[in-house]
Amino acid sequence: MSRTIVEVHALQTVPPSNVNRDDTGSPKTATFGGKRRARVSSQAWKRATRLAFDDLLDRSELGVRTKRIVELVAESIVASAPDLAEQATDLAERVIKATGLVLKPASRARAGEEAPRQEATYLVFLSRKQVDLLAAKAIEAARTGDVDAALKAAKLKGLLNTEHSVDVALFGRMVADVTDFNVDAAAQVAHAISVHAVDNEFDYFTAVDDVKNASEDEDAGAGMIGTVEFNSSTLYRYATVDVDLLHHNLGDDDRATTRAVQAFVRAFVESMPTGKQNTFANRTLPDAVVVTVRDTQPVNLVGAFEDAVVADGDTTRLQLASRRLGERATEVAQMLGQRPVRTWLVGVGGARTGLESGWPTGDGSDAEWTTLPGLYDAVAQVVETRVGEAS
Repeated sequence: MSRTIVEVHALQTVPPSNVNRDDTGSPKTATFGGKRRARVSSQAWKRATRLAFDDLLDRSELGVRTKRIVELVAESIVASAPDLAEQATDLAERVIKATGLVLKPASRARAGEEAPRQEATYLVFLSRKQVDLLAAKAIEAARTGDVDAALKAAKLKGLLNTEHSVDVALFGRMVADVTDFNVDAAAQVAHAISVHAVDNEFDYFTAVDDVKNASEDEDAGAGMIGTVEFNSSTLYRYATVDVDLLHHNLGDDDRATTRAVQAFVRAFVESMPTGKQNTFANRTLPDAVVVTVRDTQPVNLVGAFEDAVVADGDTTRLQLASRRLGERATEVAQMLGQRPVRTWLVGVGGARTGLESGWPTGDGSDAEWTTLPGLYDAVAQVVETRVGEAS
């Protein structure tokens, strides 16, 4: 059966920034091709992408990742059955335990509580629909008068394998002690790395005390002095979605799959991790975006930048990187036989010039130039068609 794999390649120039820092506060880096590169972790960009879903999808299509699942289920119980408000927390704990998930007392009680509430032993990623399903089962059990017997008869172990949210279906879920609840991630996100070598720099800053007077008896110096580490870079970003696996995770819902892919592509392209954002105002959009649909396997084109890009005369680093990206795609298509089914290109300035000079042509899958809004719609149309044919 033919596969459908959607890939996103992006080149994005980021000014002085520290969007993703390590345990010492330094911007994350990696060595690639023997050179130190700026790096933004896959986890950082996946979270930024997931948060961007809030503006693209309905809340009912999304999930929540938390240890405080008892509170979520209890709130849903109260919303649906106000008369069970006093029992809601107890019912929530019992229905959650009936699924096989393990609860433990929180490390400390919150304000107004005599004892700590129960919470999961780890972060659990649940869809909003799954939370409401648990609440509904708890309410049904409470109405019978014998909660434990009703929950046992309900056989809830498989409940969390249905009604997956878009973000759970895309990013997966691992539950160590109840492996039946694991969900294989349909999306993969690479660590973004700079196409060139970087050296981190330091900003020495001072903060002035607005009330302090520079009089004879007061120090006229700054109220605070410090440093913050940063770098600037042109990043190569890559992500891929296994549409067939996503379709399976979403319960073979064709329309939901199409919406999920469209939302993922847009959220990944336009999102930005928020580290030190108020300090640097570093939010940009990609200079070049390439989306491909493949029917074989994902192909990360990072090999184009194994040799660090160096600006050459009047040719900018971004233009060179864009050209290399196109040339790499040509080699992969012609020499390795990995020809995409469809390709769309978006580029501005030097990135567009570079892509035009390096992208493959005449191989039966010529790239199509478009805009970002046009890209999202085009990807949705192709995915909808291919998923429908596969179904």
